Amino acid sequence: MQLLWRFLLGGALVSAFAFVADVVRPKRFAGLFAAAPSVAIATLALTASASGADVARIEARSMMVSSCAFVLYALTVKRALASARWPAARTTFAALGVWLLIAWGVGAALIRL
Repeated sequence: MQLLWRFLLGGALVSAFAFVADVVRPKRFAGLFAAAPSVAIATLALTASASGADVARIEARSMMVSSCAFVLYALTVKRALASARWPAARTTFAALGVWLLIAWGVGAALIRL
């Protein structure tokens, strides 16, 4: 039954965010309203209802750390590709190390708090 609710809630939120992405101008901001935010919200809502607010709080914190690490990953890839020194595949795989180090390091630091 929880899987059904996850599909229904996730689908409704993806549709709502897709509508916002279609309406928002300029179109370059449409990516901000892609599926990831709606799926994250659905996951947090279902986790809070199934496992409680404490578990949802931990998941939300992990999502925030991971998204900050992803922004730094994207900036690293952008800068490396702008210099045109490495091919795109090598650049993206090398920058995954940046994402992993930041996500793991900040996550480990937050666990100790």
